[in-house]
Amino acid sequence: MDLTIPIGLLLSFLGIVGGRVLEGGNPLFLLQFTAFLIVFGGTVGAMIFGSHSSDVMNLMAHLRKAYQKPTLQPQDVIPQLVRFAEKARREGLLSLEREVPQAKDAFLKQGLQLVADGTDPEIVKSILSIQLDRQAARHDRVAKMYEAGAGYAPTVGIIGAVLGLITVMEHLEGGIATIGHGIAIAFVATIYGLVLANVFLFPLAAKLRLRSDEELLIRELILEGILSIQAGDNPRILEERLKAFLSSEEREAYEASKGLKKSAS
Repeated sequence: MDLTIPIGLLLSFLGIVGGRVLEGGNPLFLLQFTAFLIVFGGTVGAMIFGSHSSDVMNLMAHLRKAYQKPTLQPQDVIPQLVRFAEKARREGLLSLEREVPQAKDAFLKQGLQLVADGTDPEIVKSILSIQLDRQAARHDRVAKMYEAGAGYAPTVGIIGAVLGLITVMEHLEGGIATIGHGIAIAFVATIYGLVLANVFLFPLAAKLRLRSDEELLIRELILEGILSIQAGDNPRILEERLKAFLSSEEREAYEASKGLKKSAS
Protein backbone atom coordinates (compact mmCIF):
# COMPACT_ATOMS: atom_id res chain seq x y z
CA MET A 1 0.00 0.00 0.00
CA ASP A 2 1.34 3.40 -1.02
CA LEU A 3 0.36 5.91 1.66
CA THR A 4 1.46 8.91 -0.40
CA ILE A 5 -1.90 8.90 -2.21
CA PRO A 6 -4.26 9.18 0.80
CA ILE A 7 -1.86 11.53 2.57
CA GLY A 8 -1.55 13.75 -0.50
CA LEU A 9 -5.31 13.85 -1.10
CA LEU A 10 -6.00 14.56 2.56
CA LEU A 11 -3.53 17.45 2.66
CA SER A 12 -4.92 18.88 -0.58
CA PHE A 13 -8.52 18.86 0.62
CA LEU A 14 -7.56 20.14 4.08
CA GLY A 15 -5.74 23.04 2.43
CA ILE A 16 -8.71 23.89 0.19
CA VAL A 17 -11.37 23.52 2.88
CA GLY A 18 -9.14 25.16 5.49
CA GLY A 19 -8.59 28.16 3.24
CA ARG A 20 -12.34 28.47 2.78
CA VAL A 21 -12.88 28.42 6.55
CA LEU A 22 -10.10 30.96 7.21
CA GLU A 23 -11.76 33.30 4.73
CA GLY A 24 -14.91 33.11 6.83
CA GLY A 25 -16.87 31.05 4.35
CA ASN A 26 -18.98 27.96 4.92
CA PRO A 27 -17.15 24.90 3.53
CA LEU A 28 -20.47 23.10 3.03
CA PHE A 29 -21.34 25.73 0.42
CA LEU A 30 -18.82 24.01 -1.85
CA LEU A 31 -20.98 20.89 -1.95
CA GLN A 32 -23.05 21.62 -5.04
CA PHE A 33 -24.39 18.48 -6.71
CA THR A 34 -25.32 20.17 -9.97
CA ALA A 35 -21.83 21.60 -10.41
CA PHE A 36 -20.32 18.20 -9.57
CA LEU A 37 -22.57 16.48 -12.09
CA ILE A 38 -21.64 18.90 -14.88
CA VAL A 39 -17.89 18.79 -14.24
CA PHE A 40 -17.51 15.10 -13.46
CA GLY A 41 -19.91 13.91 -16.17
CA GLY A 42 -18.53 16.27 -18.80
CA THR A 43 -14.90 15.41 -18.04
CA VAL A 44 -15.43 11.64 -17.95
CA GLY A 45 -17.48 11.81 -21.14
CA ALA A 46 -14.72 13.69 -22.93
CA MET A 47 -12.14 11.19 -21.66
CA ILE A 48 -14.23 8.28 -22.94
CA PHE A 49 -14.65 9.98 -26.32
CA GLY A 50 -10.90 10.41 -26.79
CA SER A 51 -9.60 7.16 -25.29
CA HIS A 52 -9.22 3.49 -26.11
CA SER A 53 -12.18 1.45 -24.87
CA SER A 54 -9.96 -1.05 -23.00
CA ASP A 55 -8.29 1.79 -21.10
CA VAL A 56 -11.66 3.21 -20.04
CA MET A 57 -12.90 -0.18 -18.83
CA ASN A 58 -9.78 -0.66 -16.68
CA LEU A 59 -10.30 2.43 -14.52
CA MET A 60 -10.44 0.45 -11.26
CA ALA A 61 -7.33 -1.51 -12.23
CA HIS A 62 -5.50 1.78 -12.82
CA LEU A 63 -6.54 3.05 -9.39
CA ARG A 64 -5.38 -0.19 -7.73
CA LYS A 65 -2.08 -0.02 -9.57
CA ALA A 66 -1.51 3.54 -8.44
CA TYR A 67 -2.45 2.79 -4.84
CA GLN A 68 -0.50 -0.47 -4.40
CA LYS A 69 3.26 -0.68 -4.33
CA PRO A 70 4.80 -3.21 -6.75
CA THR A 71 4.91 -6.67 -5.21
CA LEU A 72 8.09 -7.59 -7.09
CA GLN A 73 11.16 -5.51 -6.30
CA PRO A 74 14.50 -5.49 -8.21
CA GLN A 75 16.39 -6.71 -5.15
CA ASP A 76 14.04 -9.71 -5.02
CA VAL A 77 14.67 -10.69 -8.64
CA ILE A 78 18.49 -10.58 -8.56
CA PRO A 79 18.93 -13.63 -6.27
CA GLN A 80 16.63 -15.64 -8.55
CA LEU A 81 18.62 -14.74 -11.65
CA VAL A 82 21.92 -15.49 -9.91
CA ARG A 83 20.58 -18.90 -8.85
CA PHE A 84 19.42 -19.61 -12.40
CA ALA A 85 22.87 -18.63 -13.71
CA GLU A 86 24.59 -21.00 -11.27
CA LYS A 87 22.28 -23.83 -12.27
CA ALA A 88 22.78 -23.17 -15.98
CA ARG A 89 26.58 -23.28 -15.59
CA ARG A 90 26.42 -26.53 -13.62
CA GLU A 91 23.73 -28.41 -15.52
CA GLY A 92 23.30 -26.57 -18.82
CA LEU A 93 20.63 -24.25 -20.17
CA LEU A 94 18.14 -27.09 -20.64
CA SER A 95 17.96 -27.50 -16.85
CA LEU A 96 16.27 -24.08 -16.62
CA GLU A 97 13.07 -25.61 -17.95
CA ARG A 98 12.47 -27.14 -14.51
CA GLU A 99 12.82 -23.66 -12.97
CA VAL A 100 10.19 -21.98 -15.15
CA PRO A 101 7.26 -22.80 -12.79
CA GLN A 102 9.23 -21.31 -9.86
CA ALA A 103 9.64 -17.90 -11.48
CA LYS A 104 7.52 -15.20 -9.86
CA ASP A 105 7.06 -13.04 -12.95
CA ALA A 106 5.44 -13.89 -16.29
CA PHE A 107 8.13 -11.99 -18.21
CA LEU A 108 10.84 -13.95 -16.39
CA LYS A 109 9.04 -17.23 -17.09
CA GLN A 110 8.89 -16.45 -20.79
CA GLY A 111 12.56 -15.53 -20.93
CA LEU A 112 13.63 -18.70 -19.11
CA GLN A 113 11.48 -20.84 -21.40
CA LEU A 114 12.97 -19.26 -24.51
CA VAL A 115 16.48 -19.87 -23.22
CA ALA A 116 15.69 -23.45 -22.18
CA ASP A 117 14.24 -24.11 -25.65
CA GLY A 118 17.57 -23.12 -27.21
CA THR A 119 16.25 -20.00 -28.94
CA ASP A 120 18.87 -17.85 -30.65
CA PRO A 121 20.05 -15.02 -28.32
CA GLU A 122 19.17 -12.33 -30.86
CA ILE A 123 15.66 -13.70 -31.19
CA VAL A 124 15.28 -13.84 -27.41
CA LYS A 125 16.41 -10.23 -27.14
CA SER A 126 14.09 -9.17 -29.97
CA ILE A 127 11.00 -10.87 -28.53
CA LEU A 128 11.49 -9.54 -25.01
CA SER A 129 12.50 -6.06 -26.18
CA ILE A 130 9.37 -5.77 -28.31
CA GLN A 131 7.28 -6.66 -25.26
CA LEU A 132 9.02 -3.96 -23.23
CA ASP A 133 8.43 -1.38 -25.96
CA ARG A 134 4.75 -2.28 -26.29
CA GLN A 135 4.29 -2.24 -22.51
CA ALA A 136 5.85 1.22 -22.30
CA ALA A 137 3.54 2.41 -25.11
CA ARG A 138 0.42 1.06 -23.35
CA HIS A 139 1.39 2.66 -20.05
CA ASP A 140 2.09 5.97 -21.78
CA ARG A 141 -1.32 5.82 -23.49
CA VAL A 142 -3.09 5.31 -20.15
CA ALA A 143 -1.21 8.17 -18.49
CA LYS A 144 -2.05 10.44 -21.43
CA MET A 145 -5.74 9.60 -20.99
CA TYR A 146 -5.71 11.02 -17.46
CA GLU A 147 -3.58 13.97 -18.50
CA ALA A 148 -6.12 14.71 -21.23
CA GLY A 149 -8.89 14.52 -18.63
CA ALA A 150 -6.97 17.01 -16.50
CA GLY A 151 -6.96 19.33 -19.50
CA TYR A 152 -10.70 18.94 -20.08
CA ALA A 153 -11.80 19.41 -16.45
CA PRO A 154 -11.10 23.16 -16.02
CA THR A 155 -12.79 23.94 -19.34
CA VAL A 156 -15.83 21.88 -18.38
CA GLY A 157 -15.79 23.76 -15.07
CA ILE A 158 -16.02 27.03 -17.00
CA ILE A 159 -18.95 25.60 -18.97
CA GLY A 160 -20.64 24.83 -15.66
CA ALA A 161 -19.97 28.36 -14.43
CA VAL A 162 -21.42 29.86 -17.62
CA LEU A 163 -24.53 27.68 -17.30
CA GLY A 164 -24.90 28.89 -13.74
CA LEU A 165 -24.56 32.52 -14.82
CA ILE A 166 -27.20 31.99 -17.49
CA THR A 167 -29.56 30.77 -14.80
CA VAL A 168 -28.75 33.85 -12.69
CA MET A 169 -29.45 36.16 -15.62
CA GLU A 170 -32.79 34.50 -16.12
CA HIS A 171 -33.80 35.47 -12.57
CA LEU A 172 -32.58 39.06 -12.26
CA GLU A 173 -35.83 40.05 -10.59
CA GLY A 174 -34.69 38.25 -7.45
CA GLY A 175 -32.58 41.17 -6.23
CA ILE A 176 -28.86 41.62 -5.54
CA ALA A 177 -28.76 39.09 -2.70
CA THR A 178 -30.22 36.35 -4.86
CA ILE A 179 -28.00 37.27 -7.79
CA GLY A 180 -24.85 37.24 -5.64
CA HIS A 181 -25.73 33.85 -4.19
CA GLY A 182 -26.40 32.45 -7.65
CA ILE A 183 -23.09 33.76 -9.02
CA ALA A 184 -21.23 32.18 -6.11
CA ILE A 185 -22.88 28.83 -6.82
CA ALA A 186 -21.99 29.16 -10.50
CA PHE A 187 -18.29 29.56 -9.77
CA VAL A 188 -18.24 26.39 -7.66
CA ALA A 189 -18.18 24.47 -10.97
CA THR A 190 -14.91 26.20 -11.86
CA ILE A 191 -13.45 25.13 -8.53
CA TYR A 192 -14.57 21.54 -9.14
CA GLY A 193 -12.88 21.53 -12.54
CA LEU A 194 -9.61 22.87 -11.17
CA VAL A 195 -9.63 20.48 -8.22
CA LEU A 196 -10.46 17.46 -10.37
CA ALA A 197 -7.60 18.31 -12.73
CA ASN A 198 -4.86 19.35 -10.30
CA VAL A 199 -5.64 17.33 -7.19
CA PHE A 200 -6.69 14.04 -8.81
CA LEU A 201 -6.15 13.55 -12.55
CA PHE A 202 -2.69 15.09 -13.02
CA PRO A 203 -1.33 13.38 -9.86
CA LEU A 204 -2.92 10.06 -10.91
CA ALA A 205 -1.21 10.26 -14.31
CA ALA A 206 2.11 11.07 -12.61
CA LYS A 207 1.71 8.12 -10.22
CA LEU A 208 0.91 5.74 -13.07
CA ARG A 209 4.02 6.91 -14.94
CA LEU A 210 6.04 6.25 -11.78
CA ARG A 211 4.60 2.75 -11.49
CA SER A 212 5.37 2.17 -15.17
CA ASP A 213 9.00 3.22 -14.67
CA GLU A 214 9.30 0.87 -11.68
CA GLU A 215 7.86 -2.05 -13.62
CA LEU A 216 9.96 -1.40 -16.71
CA LEU A 217 13.09 -1.22 -14.56
CA ILE A 218 12.40 -4.72 -13.25
CA ARG A 219 11.70 -6.01 -16.76
CA GLU A 220 14.91 -4.46 -18.11
CA LEU A 221 16.83 -6.05 -15.24
CA ILE A 222 15.26 -9.42 -16.07
CA LEU A 223 16.12 -9.02 -19.76
CA GLU A 224 19.75 -8.24 -18.91
CA GLY A 225 19.86 -11.26 -16.59
CA ILE A 226 18.30 -13.65 -19.13
CA LEU A 227 20.76 -12.63 -21.86
CA SER A 228 23.71 -12.94 -19.47
CA ILE A 229 22.59 -16.40 -18.38
CA GLN A 230 22.25 -17.48 -21.99
CA ALA A 231 25.72 -16.13 -22.74
CA GLY A 232 27.16 -18.22 -19.88
CA ASP A 233 28.41 -15.28 -17.82
CA ASN A 234 29.88 -15.89 -14.38
CA PRO A 235 27.10 -15.66 -11.75
CA ARG A 236 29.16 -13.27 -9.62
CA ILE A 237 29.71 -10.97 -12.61
CA LEU A 238 26.02 -11.23 -13.42
CA GLU A 239 25.13 -10.19 -9.87
CA GLU A 240 27.37 -7.12 -10.01
CA ARG A 241 25.91 -6.13 -13.38
CA LEU A 242 22.34 -6.41 -12.09
CA LYS A 243 23.16 -4.47 -8.93
CA ALA A 244 23.88 -1.50 -11.18
CA PHE A 245 20.09 -1.24 -11.65
CA LEU A 246 19.64 -0.56 -7.92
CA SER A 247 19.74 2.79 -6.19
CA SER A 248 22.24 3.25 -3.38
CA GLU A 249 19.51 2.63 -0.77
CA GLU A 250 18.29 -0.49 -2.57
CA ARG A 251 21.85 -1.77 -2.90
CA GLU A 252 22.43 -1.33 0.83
CA ALA A 253 19.19 -3.17 1.60
CA TYR A 254 20.18 -5.94 -0.82
CA GLU A 255 23.60 -6.40 0.76
CA ALA A 256 22.03 -6.35 4.22
CA SER A 257 19.55 -9.07 3.23
CA LYS A 258 22.41 -11.18 1.85
CA GLY A 259 24.25 -10.79 5.13
CA LEU A 260 21.19 -11.88 7.10
CA LYS A 261 20.75 -14.96 4.91
CA LYS A 262 24.41 -15.93 5.34
CA SER A 263 24.26 -15.55 9.12
CA ALA A 264 21.02 -17.56 9.24
CA SER A 265 22.60 -20.37 7.26
